[in-house]
Amino acid sequence: MQHSFLVETLSRSLLSGEATADLLSDRCSRTIGRRWRWLGPLAQRYLEKFGTTTRPRQRDVVRFLRGDVGLRRAWRKHRDELAVAEFLITPQTMLPARDAWDAPVIESTGDLANWLGLDPEELHWFADLKGLGYKQPEPRLQHYHYRVLKKWSGSIRLIEAPKPRMKDLQRQILRWILEKIPVHLAVHGFVKGRSIHSFAAPHVGRRVVLRMDVREFFPTIGGVRIQNVFRTLGYPEAVADLLGGICTNATPREVWREIEPGVPAESMNEARRLYARPHLPQGAPTSPALANLCFYRIDCRLSALAKSAGATYTRYADDLAFSGDAEFEKRTERFATHVAAVLLEEGFRVHHPKTRVMRQGVRQNLAGLVTNQKINVARRDFDRLKALLTNCVKYGAETQNRDGSPHFRAHLEGRVGFVEMVNPEKGKRLRAIFERIAEVNRS
Repeated sequence: MQHSFLVETLSRSLLSGEATADLLSDRCSRTIGRRWRWLGPLAQRYLEKFGTTTRPRQRDVVRFLRGDVGLRRAWRKHRDELAVAEFLITPQTMLPARDAWDAPVIESTGDLANWLGLDPEELHWFADLKGLGYKQPEPRLQHYHYRVLKKWSGSIRLIEAPKPRMKDLQRQILRWILEKIPVHLAVHGFVKGRSIHSFAAPHVGRRVVLRMDVREFFPTIGGVRIQNVFRTLGYPEAVADLLGGICTNATPREVWREIEPGVPAESMNEARRLYARPHLPQGAPTSPALANLCFYRIDCRLSALAKSAGATYTRYADDLAFSGDAEFEKRTERFATHVAAVLLEEGFRVHHPKTRVMRQGVRQNLAGLVTNQKINVARRDFDRLKALLTNCVKYGAETQNRDGSPHFRAHLEGRVGFVEMVNPEKGKRLRAIFERIAEVNRS
């Protein structure tokens, strides 16, 4: 029991956020009342174990101390002399990483509740770290609205839209914490100042373009990864866990009862397994930013891999793009295998049916944009939109609104604006037709 008490006490000292072995050993010596010679080597071993990783959880530090041979040897030799002089119960503080990104200082669960404008009980209810929402059959007590979609491939996509109060909390976290953290330069999805245009631009006029897709991108990113992100940002363990809980969700079992018939059993079982654990909900405002931060290490590895092969790498959400010239063209298939291996090592999988090797002789298409000679919209997409606008002029916009969209005109204007962004000349022609729709409507 005395040894366990010493381990628990030392673990609190080691979690102080100090960066060097000397500082850690000084803090430990104050805790046990004397600067023992074995404290320095113990602090050094601790830094070797955890110094280059995310701030560890206290349970991991306790496990390290219980298994440390040097501490056991010191305990057996000096057990009669060892005593706790000062039991440090000061809560963990923000680590220095916070200063570089100007994230708000939140050092306790009380601070977090005040920052979010919640009572402590409400904070724990929204974070749901015990997974009670997964077992909750009553939709009114759940934090999300659910919509199950069946993809053309037979797999399932689940849209998890947070309810207004949860969405407000997530937007606050996004605005004041996540948007302050820089993402990898290769990332162009959900980043201010970047778009699918900047995603595709580096690949214009290349000899070969390789396009790959990450399978089940958002649900693959689990709650532990998200909590690790917040601990990396410098937040104490308890705060990081609650922030991660607010930004993740475990889908209730009752949601799958509304699935359309005809979904393969394999796809159904995979969806149940993925969504049953805490994951990034596709539909939450925080999910894209957190996905980019979780993917940072992978972006670094893929950028280095591409550079070694003489290629360029960019990513837009789950779409990966690589391009190069003659040397890269010779090794494209083998390179794709290496990319798949990197993703597998990091806990992700490639959706192989969507992998495309596009040489100059075919249309090189990235995120709906053609990149062979210059960035352009596909001719087929342009012709279809032009025909739709023309029919709206001839027969009335309401006759073309086959999906019953309540904001059909805004939808059309958005599509025209997209073409204007990509190809101003073509966009100008479509804009002229669109304005004629407005004239007809006014008349």
